[in-house]
Amino acid sequence: MTSGGVLGISFEFLQNVDFWINVGVLATTYGVFALGIQLNIGTTGIFNFGQAGFMAVGSYTMGILVVKSGVSFWLALLAGIGVAAVAALLVGLPSLRLRADYFAISTLAFSEIVRYVADNWDGLTGGNLGLFGYSDTWTEASARIDGWLEHLGIEPHFLLPLLLVNLALFLVLAGFVALLVRSPWGRVLNAIREDEDAARALGKNTFVFKLQSLALAAGLAAIAGYMLALNISILSPANFEPILTAYGYVIVILGGLGSYRGVVVGSFFIIFVLEATRYLELPLSDARVAALRFMIVGLVLMALVVFRPQGVFGKREELMLRARG
Repeated sequence: MTSGGVLGISFEFLQNVDFWINVGVLATTYGVFALGIQLNIGTTGIFNFGQAGFMAVGSYTMGILVVKSGVSFWLALLAGIGVAAVAALLVGLPSLRLRADYFAISTLAFSEIVRYVADNWDGLTGGNLGLFGYSDTWTEASARIDGWLEHLGIEPHFLLPLLLVNLALFLVLAGFVALLVRSPWGRVLNAIREDEDAARALGKNTFVFKLQSLALAAGLAAIAGYMLALNISILSPANFEPILTAYGYVIVILGGLGSYRGVVVGSFFIIFVLEATRYLELPLSDARVAALRFMIVGLVLMALVVFRPQGVFGKREELMLRARG
């Protein structure tokens, strides 16, 4: 398809390399973000609605340390992961003992508290004007990667170095978490999801295991936050709204609960649909076209729930087992 419109869409963008690079950067970012949600709900059975808050904690920790304190960018990345994990522990200690729905509300409240604090603490976070100036080290590294690509005869593109780093990191993290849930530690998490009382009767400290799952998910959210921060080059509270967590759940549902391969495929599919629908050519206002884009995603999910409720890579027998539980 070279040009023209079908059903109000021009397909010329499919030949644009920058479009696919942008899809890849966003898909890997949301994919790493969704890995943590999959670990929590798909493997452990806890409903974490505060993933965007942990993402913000990790991102702002990195940005503040670099901009305000002059800490090395690479050390700040590690610090951000650690602070996000500690934040998860502080949230989980009082709330993981609550009923599942109350825990979900608690994590959502935490996410909103983080966002409002970032919005109002102008001196530290930049408030709604945003925090920037943390990406100088990455800019230098990106230029070096561009140089290596030119030596290989690959035409440079603005986000191509970030895509390559993001993609490698996403695949490594997805493989790591998939292997982790197949370990004895991961089997305990699965046991907690299926029957926490039975796991506790076998001598497992289920509360500690759930805390560990939440902390690891928060660390993954922090890494996704770095990917987002380097892509947009400015940290703003508007970048960490609860809709981010909703996207993560959409990816998990599409790919299938408990399937980490599903997270990889689901993230690329959802982001492709969201980005491709930007090219809708309809006699509507921008606001209505934006709403229509989300309606299309909703219709895709509705069709999936009707025809394949377990998700693309989920197992029907496991879905039935969860329903009986």
